[in-house]
Amino acid sequence: MSKKVVKKTIRKVINNIFKKKVVKAKAKTRLIVANWKMNPVTLKEGLKTFAILKRIDLKKIKDTIVICPPDIYLADFSLKYKGSKFKFGAQDVSVTNNPESTGEISAEQLKNLKVEYVIIGHSERRALGESNSVVAKKIRNAVEKGLKVILCIGEETRDINGDYLRFIEKQLLEILDGFNKKYISNLYIAYEPVWAIGRGHGAVESHDLHQMNLFIKKVLVGIFDRKIGLSVPIIYGGSVDEENAKQLIDSGEVEGLLIGRASLNPSVFVNILKLI
Repeated sequence: MSKKVVKKTIRKVINNIFKKKVVKAKAKTRLIVANWKMNPVTLKEGLKTFAILKRIDLKKIKDTIVICPPDIYLADFSLKYKGSKFKFGAQDVSVTNNPESTGEISAEQLKNLKVEYVIIGHSERRALGESNSVVAKKIRNAVEKGLKVILCIGEETRDINGDYLRFIEKQLLEILDGFNKKYISNLYIAYEPVWAIGRGHGAVESHDLHQMNLFIKKVLVGIFDRKIGLSVPIIYGGSVDEENAKQLIDSGEVEGLLIGRASLNPSVFVNILKLI
C-alpha cells in the first residue's frame, strides 16, 4: 500500500472517530525539556554540562527550558540554581506519599526540593511494567502536590489501518479518567512514539506529527470539553536533533519538545534552542 493511501486511510479513521472540527489553539510559550535519563555518570560531569548552558544568553529565548537530571543529582541543581532561567524536573515520581516506600521519591519531596516538573509514563518506565492505572495515580498525586506533569504517551508501532490511533486514545482515556479539571494548567502531553526513540531511529515526519497533534486534541476535547481540551499543550519527543527540531515545531505545530540524547551535548542543545 502506498504512503499516500496510508495517510488517506488514517485521515478517514480520525474523521470517523471525531466528527466535530477542532479549531487550533492559541500559541503559548513553548516547553523544551531535556531528559538526561541515567546520564552523566558523575555529578561533576553534570554540573560541567549545566555550567556551559548557563553561560548562554537566553534573553531572546522565551521558551521554558526544563532540565531533568537523574534524581540523585536533583538537589544539587534545583536548590543551587533556583531562580535561574532554567527550571528543573524529575524523571519519575512515586505513586504514593507513604514514607515506608523503599527506593521511591514522593511528589512532596520533589516539591520541597524546588522541583517544578515531573515526567510521568515515559515509554522506558512502561517497558518495566508501568500500567495506565499506575500512571494515572502518579499524575493525580503529582498535580495535587503542585507539580507540573509531562505525561508521555505513544504507540510501539504504526499500522496502515490506524489501530495505533485507538491505542493512543485508550491511553488518554484510561489515564485521564476522573482527572480534576482544576489542575489542567499543570498538565502537558508528550507524544513520544516508541519506534522513534533511541539511537539509530528517526523522528516522526512533521506532517504525521501534525495529524497526531490534531488527533490528541480531539481526544482531549472529548474527555474534558472544547475549551479545556484545546488548552493542554502537546510536545513531541523521539530522536529530536539539530536537523529536525525546527521542522517538528513549525510543521508539526507542537508546543514544545522532549529531548533525550541531544540534550546531553551542550552545543547541540543550545543550537536546537536557537534554531526553533
